[in-house]
Amino acid sequence: MKIELLKDNFLQYLRFEKRMSAHTVTSYDTDLNQFILYLTQTYKTDSVNELNHLIIRSWVVLLMENKISPRSINRKLSTLKSFYKYLLKHKIVTENPVLKIQSPKISKPLPVFVEKDNMDKLLDNVEFGEDFSGIRNQLMIELFYATGIRISELTGLKKQNVDLYNCTIKVLGKRNKERIIPFADTLKQKIEKYLCEAEKTIKNNSDYFFITEKGNKLYEKLVYRVVNNYLSIVTTIDKKSPHVLRHTFATHMLNNGADLNVIKELLGHSSLAATQVYTHNTVEKLKNIHKQAHPKA
Repeated sequence: MKIELLKDNFLQYLRFEKRMSAHTVTSYDTDLNQFILYLTQTYKTDSVNELNHLIIRSWVVLLMENKISPRSINRKLSTLKSFYKYLLKHKIVTENPVLKIQSPKISKPLPVFVEKDNMDKLLDNVEFGEDFSGIRNQLMIELFYATGIRISELTGLKKQNVDLYNCTIKVLGKRNKERIIPFADTLKQKIEKYLCEAEKTIKNNSDYFFITEKGNKLYEKLVYRVVNNYLSIVTTIDKKSPHVLRHTFATHMLNNGADLNVIKELLGHSSLAATQVYTHNTVEKLKNIHKQAHPKA
């Protein structure tokens, strides 16, 4: 049977039976049209009965040679898999040849972080102001950098979970998993200053540790905006979010000799694999140093 006709039936199935969005159906249509064009031009066929995994693999190879990203290729293969599931369901074919195709690996981008000199410049030289907002904003950024907590953990932090005596905070992470993170004495002084200023100037006595000028729980958009504004002063990296400060915490800890398992616990990762991505930044740093310093590099 001709693939073009089967494709049209498949798209109707997606649209009316699977209730997929118009955008998704259009993406499937585009991918299948590209595949059909390749078949007719390269193999002079448009019959589904003449297809096999070798033909599909040759298409994948061509896509890779044309510098199509692994992510895009995997999406196209996913489209073909769904198409063949439909054909199997309607007994048009007896096997799914796409299952024999190995998907290209998608390389994960290295975590973006702020260089230590730029963090020092931000924390030591930039003026935040001595009013409530300035004191709070500086403390937020310092706490992100000192503990590696997520933005949701910062906005959800409550006063009762900040232990000034032991210099620790207790945060509620993903899957409601609690963890305790230590902080330095220098941060303790800034926390005390913030709490004193909040008590003096903010009327609403909220249970949440970080609050707005009206005394309400801090919201994530405000936190993101504050972090973005201040990071823009000291760095030109594309991403300037609270999560970048989390990456910065982990990378700087690792570069200064911290054990990977300790960083894993501090970040609240469920597996070491998630933390190991930071070792790549350290390796890249070593490569750059070697390239600059070794006479034969």
